[in-house]
Amino acid sequence: MDYENNSNFGQAPSPAEPNPPSYQSTPMTQANKPRKRTGWKILLGIFVALSVLANIILFLALIGMFAVFATGQRGIFTEEVIQTGPKTAKIAVIALEGLIDAEKAEEVYTLLKTARQDKRVKGLIIKINSPGGMISASDEIFNEILKYRSEIEKPVVAFMQGMATSGGYYVSAACNEIVAEPTTITGSIGVIMGHFVFQELLEEKLGIVPVIFKSGQKKDWPSPFQQPTEEQKQYIRDKLITPAYERFVQIVADGREQLSADQVRELADGSIYGAEEALDEKLIDKIGYLDDAIETAMSLAQLETAQVIEYRKPFSLSNFLRSSAKSFLKIDRSTLYELSTPQLMYLWSLY
Repeated sequence: MDYENNSNFGQAPSPAEPNPPSYQSTPMTQANKPRKRTGWKILLGIFVALSVLANIILFLALIGMFAVFATGQRGIFTEEVIQTGPKTAKIAVIALEGLIDAEKAEEVYTLLKTARQDKRVKGLIIKINSPGGMISASDEIFNEILKYRSEIEKPVVAFMQGMATSGGYYVSAACNEIVAEPTTITGSIGVIMGHFVFQELLEEKLGIVPVIFKSGQKKDWPSPFQQPTEEQKQYIRDKLITPAYERFVQIVADGREQLSADQVRELADGSIYGAEEALDEKLIDKIGYLDDAIETAMSLAQLETAQVIEYRKPFSLSNFLRSSAKSFLKIDRSTLYELSTPQLMYLWSLY
């Protein structure tokens, strides 16, 4: 029997493979499209915009704060409460410390202006710890205190601390009453002026001979390039020392009603006085401390109680750097001018 050679012999027939499914892309209708959610995008945009605006405002505020910190606000002072009381009635304390110069006079002027604008201030205390200083600066402060008393009609009390000599006493004479601490040094009523003479140093040591051209004989009196003659000394006494001295005497006589001009002149030989001696000589009214000065001011203002504040200048970087710079020796034209030009001063010379 012939058998056909069949390679599929003994194997089950493979089922027919089904046709793969066919997918047909159908167009999406308007109803089937997903809705665009844009609301959260609008909210996010608003949030980002507000955040950027807030950061800009914060940045500008930081710049402003740094500017105030660096330069300080001119004419702006803080108030430190040193005795509690009703805010409707205040006694303001103004500190006058160190050498009295033009900068110090301007500061006191600003403080007096600040007190003048505050209707709640019923009286002032000028707290003085100064050896004196420039004649013009001392006189400016004196005049501003008198103006405050006459225009505002409120009492001003001088409170002397460690030292209130010469120009420091000159300023005190403008006040209604003077209170001094037991250890205060005051007085030194008088005028002083001095200058350097470089003639020997220049001519003999350095071989430098100054040449001066002037329109008149007295134009350079006194000169730093020659020893003053007796005529020159008398000229300076007549033109500068005596008028400034006589004004000082009259200022004290006017301010201290207990003393005549002749009595003041006897005391005004440049002598310094301790508190006890100054009280005996009627140069001051009372010996005490700040509490006593406050009590005196409240009594003159007819107050039973009051808030006592002291004006303070806020810290600024520029003032700190300026004060630090002053500690370094700086030689320039202005410094040389100050060294060579006589300075007429209400100053205790020991300072």
